Amino acid sequence: MLDNLLDLARPHIPGMADGDVVRKVLRHNPDCVWVVSRKHGFDPAAPIGEGFIAMLPLTAKGLHRLATKAFNGADPDLALIAKPGERPAGLYMWATYAPGILAGGISLFMDEVASAPYDGVNLYSRPNTPEGVRYNEALGLRKGPTVGAIVAPHLYEFVRAPKRPPLYDSYRGDANPGLTVAVARSFEDLMKVVSIRSAVYIGEQECPYDEEFDGNDASSAHLIGYAGREPVGCIRVRYFADFAKIERLAVRKEFRTTRMSFQLVRAAIELCQMKGYRRLYGHAQRRLVNFWSRFGFHEFEGGRDLVFSDFDYVEMVADIQPHPDAVRIGGDPYKVIRPEGRWHRPGILEESASRDVTRPSVER
Repeated sequence: MLDNLLDLARPHIPGMADGDVVRKVLRHNPDCVWVVSRKHGFDPAAPIGEGFIAMLPLTAKGLHRLATKAFNGADPDLALIAKPGERPAGLYMWATYAPGILAGGISLFMDEVASAPYDGVNLYSRPNTPEGVRYNEALGLRKGPTVGAIVAPHLYEFVRAPKRPPLYDSYRGDANPGLTVAVARSFEDLMKVVSIRSAVYIGEQECPYDEEFDGNDASSAHLIGYAGREPVGCIRVRYFADFAKIERLAVRKEFRTTRMSFQLVRAAIELCQMKGYRRLYGHAQRRLVNFWSRFGFHEFEGGRDLVFSDFDYVEMVADIQPHPDAVRIGGDPYKVIRPEGRWHRPGILEESASRDVTRPSVER
């Protein structure tokens, strides 16, 4: 079927790759070719393709090569194409053959690439026929995009709406009066955490300094809650082999009538889901058990009552489902080296992949 479709398309698409190259690409990533056929008369037991959409999910280096006219579409380097499950830097429309009503298959294709790992990734094409140019313009692609720092007049681009950021990365540093959350990533961020907890726990609850700052802060993840630009709350997450512990929730007194505490707990849970956890654990003050139960926590069967820092606590647990795009071995390897809590967008090390390998400290 593949060779027949390629033979049908070849007169309409100059310079199209041959069948062996397409099969090589499909072995690398089966998502690269989508076959289209009419719904009327379609037999699932004996499917017959009438058209196709070929798409290459490019790595950062592959997109850079495409923007600099150094990408060989007739025989693409597989190292420039993302592997299955790996989030690409761009989706290159390699070839489209969808005559007549089959063009409606484009909308189905767009639905398919609306989910991970392709959601929010921009589409690129480089039409080489007048018909292709008209088709791109009719679909709303924009000519001459800027890819990184490179102006690419030979390309067309379709900018897709960015996916809404997760709650744990919703702070953008602007003056928006809404409540947002961010993962602490700098010493300045940790100073905000220390300031908030000092005011709440040491100032209000009269907790001794050594008991509040217990030696676990350097090995934990901290989330900061903001009202506009003002840091007003924080929460701490510690990670263990098969559970994560959520603790040290603190919100400044003047902001406790807001939903900040709810935002912080939800953000911490989402962060744990993104790390693949299925179970959460916590020590809740006895008077706050009802608050924690709103997030699925319940008292641990067989758990102990605890007393520390002059308050009574109970053990609580919650069972959660990992995020479907959770960080894992076998997924996008670049995701693991992105900044904490920003696994949904390319990081600085990923961007460096567009440079050629030089091994500067070795090959001198």
